[in-house]
Amino acid sequence: MGLVKSSNLGYPRIGEKREWKKLLESYWAGKVDEAIFHSEMKRLRLHFLEKQKRQGLDWIPVGDFSLYDHVLDTAFMFGLIPERFQLDVGDSILDTYFAIARGSQDAVASEMTKWFNTNYHYIVPELQGLSPQLKRNRPLDYYREAKNELGIQGKPVLLGPITFLKLSKGYDEDELDTWLDRLGPLYAQVLNELESEGVQWVQIDEPILVQPLDEKDFDRFYRVYDALNEATPKLNILLQTYFEAVEDYEKVVQLPVQGIGLDFVHDQGINLAAVSKQGFPKDKVLAAGVIDGRNIWRANLQEKLELIHTLTQVVALDRLVIQPSSSLLHVPVTVKNEEALEPLLKNALSYADEKLEEVVLLTETLNEGTSELKKRIQESVSAVTALNQSSARNNHEVQQEIDNLGEALPTRPAAYQERRVLQAKRFNLPLLPTTTIGSLPQTPEVRQARQKWRRREWSDEAYEQFVKDEIKRWVKIQEEIGLDVLVHGEFERNDMVEYFGEKLIGYTTAKHAWVQSYGSRCVKPPIVYGDVSLDQPMTVKESVYTQSLTDRPVKGMLTGPVTILNWSFVRDDIPRSAVQNQIALALRKEIEALEANGIAMIQVDEPALREGLPLKPEKWQDYLDKAVYAFRLATATVENETQIHTHMCYAEFQDILESISQLDADVISIEAARSHGELVNVFEEQVYDKEIGLGVYDIHSPRVPGQEEMAMIVDRALEVLAPEQFWINPDCGLKTRKEAEVIPALEAMVEAAKQLREKYSVKQ
Repeated sequence: MGLVKSSNLGYPRIGEKREWKKLLESYWAGKVDEAIFHSEMKRLRLHFLEKQKRQGLDWIPVGDFSLYDHVLDTAFMFGLIPERFQLDVGDSILDTYFAIARGSQDAVASEMTKWFNTNYHYIVPELQGLSPQLKRNRPLDYYREAKNELGIQGKPVLLGPITFLKLSKGYDEDELDTWLDRLGPLYAQVLNELESEGVQWVQIDEPILVQPLDEKDFDRFYRVYDALNEATPKLNILLQTYFEAVEDYEKVVQLPVQGIGLDFVHDQGINLAAVSKQGFPKDKVLAAGVIDGRNIWRANLQEKLELIHTLTQVVALDRLVIQPSSSLLHVPVTVKNEEALEPLLKNALSYADEKLEEVVLLTETLNEGTSELKKRIQESVSAVTALNQSSARNNHEVQQEIDNLGEALPTRPAAYQERRVLQAKRFNLPLLPTTTIGSLPQTPEVRQARQKWRRREWSDEAYEQFVKDEIKRWVKIQEEIGLDVLVHGEFERNDMVEYFGEKLIGYTTAKHAWVQSYGSRCVKPPIVYGDVSLDQPMTVKESVYTQSLTDRPVKGMLTGPVTILNWSFVRDDIPRSAVQNQIALALRKEIEALEANGIAMIQVDEPALREGLPLKPEKWQDYLDKAVYAFRLATATVENETQIHTHMCYAEFQDILESISQLDADVISIEAARSHGELVNVFEEQVYDKEIGLGVYDIHSPRVPGQEEMAMIVDRALEVLAPEQFWINPDCGLKTRKEAEVIPALEAMVEAAKQLREKYSVKQ
């Protein structure tokens, strides 16, 4: 008889070959109607559930599926639609849902930001002026669908009310209790209807429990879950946490719920120590997240069994559930399609389907312990050991370079104020110079050309000529628009991190390692499987060619060491900071090669710097110190006249502004259009002494802003920043936008800059 149960927290939405993404984009493009869209989405949803059923999981999540984002789903379920998106008669509810996420010609999209410290973006709910009402019981609908169509007694998944409110905006802190009073009964209604339908267990995600909380917050948790527990006496609630150790173990495990889910992968041993030392309530189920839900490495299952045996000293087997550490939203779907990977590496990988196999194997071993099961456990140990002992992970030259690094912070030859004078003389740019962040539209023709080259339908020479033609065409467009500093457009690049993963030693890319970043935007993080080094230039050829076409400055474009690390699947056998410094040393060689070939502006993007912050504030400084060290390790050897740029995505910069300044980049651009006013407020309170560009329009939306709108945004910024330190640029790279959107938007941006130059030149 099986005592220990197996479970999953959530499954990837995108499909093995990104079918979900393609369906979304077909609907947005008007190629499929709403009825077909919903029918095909249902087919995908059921396919994902059927796969989990075949794996033999005891608890299969339902309701984790989304048409865009699970946080937006929660807001929409409770009718929390910002006023600017309120339905007119005849409007499609589905189109309203997508308009909140993507914007429309008449309304700016809701803000988008990172889901905790992952590379997944959620849509920030806006609560101001709204009153919640239960519009649709999504978990109930998906539970019925799974039961009726597949015979699955699913485990409905909801985002918990306190985490939902903590991630929302549009209310004051003192209104939190009022909002809980409004939402609590609606959650109770959802759960009551699930209970009436015969649901046995429901998973309520409250990952906010791994972040700092005060006594008031814990009082709220007790109050809310007391009420939910009383409202549904026959329903079992699994309160799920992930991404870190819980903030106050003793308080969390005493919450009035029937089960607690804890992360035993990313807790750095803290959750495990707490269970061992303080015990675990005998009347609760412990859902133990022992398989990494955020990385792609096969687990050493013998080590996992030892961890679980430690837990069984405290928790009875019939009170134990084995599961991934988090939703598998953050990993690709299956390794089975990765036919091109080296066998040694492929054998050491585990995507979503393989992770569920590991969960089930651990569960069956605990329950049955047959010799065949034990043999499969040993196979995992052999696979991990073989990769760790490979030459790729034992590059003595790279390891020696790392060992030779000193503790002192790498430093440019001269301080910023001195460099600024030299750079102003060299470039002779106008007041409020205009530029873009780096990438330009990747049209269907660009993507098709890359596919033809990868399929060997085009020769290297034919593909390179195509890229050069695109560069030349866009240099002319940029000059005609009137931009002051140009970019080459990155037409040869599939992704700002994956491209470098294809070039660096110790990295590889996998054909089907796609994960969702936001909406239909999927990325394919490269895999750091060995020691990282550079054997030949990666970007020099395209940058030098572009500069040969124009007298205006052209920025060399690189992704920084922190972002490359944070947006990769990183080996887990050595510290992340060691991998980060290996990447930085490789980038330093590339930067020096660009400079030696006449590229005098070099942008080293770090959009993921803030998102990589640990969830525990006490760990921030160590992370930031290591990030600053790596960035300066990569950039500090250039001449004073060479201008180093960087780009970042907005996320509460007031927390890290000092560290941003310590990067010592000459110019920083920040994604700011959706939260421009909030970011400007930061500079009212804190001084930033280097050059800066706050994005003047949102590139994540197809909406084309006007000249006056952008001028107003700059005017607001120049209330707290000096005109001579300000650059004018879009929010982010323009890769995902259409030319018909980009060109008029950039034209309006340049005209706004001209208008503002006249205004602020007079003032000076």
